[in-house]
Amino acid sequence: MKVWLDGEIVDGHEARVSVTDHGLLYGDGVFEGLRVSGRKVFRLPDHLRRFATAARAIGLELPGGLPAVKEIVLSTARAHGEDEAYLRLVATRGPGALGVDPTECHSPTLFCIADAIRLYEAPRLEQGIDLVTVSVRRPSADALDPRIKSLNYLNSVLAKREARLRGADEALILNARGHVAEASVANLFLVRDGRLLTPPANDGALEGITRASVLELGGDLGLRVAEVTLGRVDVFDADECFLTGTGAGIVPVATLDGQPIGQRSDAPVTARIRAAFARFTADHGTPL
Repeated sequence: MKVWLDGEIVDGHEARVSVTDHGLLYGDGVFEGLRVSGRKVFRLPDHLRRFATAARAIGLELPGGLPAVKEIVLSTARAHGEDEAYLRLVATRGPGALGVDPTECHSPTLFCIADAIRLYEAPRLEQGIDLVTVSVRRPSADALDPRIKSLNYLNSVLAKREARLRGADEALILNARGHVAEASVANLFLVRDGRLLTPPANDGALEGITRASVLELGGDLGLRVAEVTLGRVDVFDADECFLTGTGAGIVPVATLDGQPIGQRSDAPVTARIRAAFARFTADHGTPL
């Protein structure tokens, strides 16, 4: 693991952040997860734009602006030295007095981590993972807008914990109205009758970079693509189901609450999208 922090790239065990940092104490900050594939950072401009938008939304100024952040990302990935990697870019309000008042923080903290990530065991990525509908609900957008990738991820942490304690790989999170939002750290897609469906941001879904790529690819593959409100029953009625995310990639779903999804185990549309996404990734990266 390599970490860029305070103008230096150090080994992970050497990186230190203040215990009074508001990112640690109050979840006051934003982050991006990025993927290095074939020594290219996938859709780096899109990630940087989302990062900057989230920072503006919480009133956080990025030290050095986006040009500096871009070079930090690339230099950290270069120092890590691997052809394939996961990057975590983080900006916090910085250290300050105890108490939630953000005006007491005068020096934002910025760091970038480069390492490997494995969200699911390799066999599950081919056979399909198991979901369970968890009791944790996704907050409404007017309470915590899912388009802001803030450091407040307790909702997702608790959803994932419940799923794992119940013997599943991943959580299906509903919003307060009982509609599908997403998984704990991934977007959800359904394939049904030649249509590719995913929940909209208003239902609690992050506007994921991989999600956007899959929506584009679905149209290219001749599927009718739509962002629509979905219920739990829609998942049971799907021909195929899969998750998408920077860390996860494209992951087929085998079951929900112990019930199989679809009538075919080979998930042909998901396989086509995975193959197309591999080619898409190679063509949409910023070289290190």
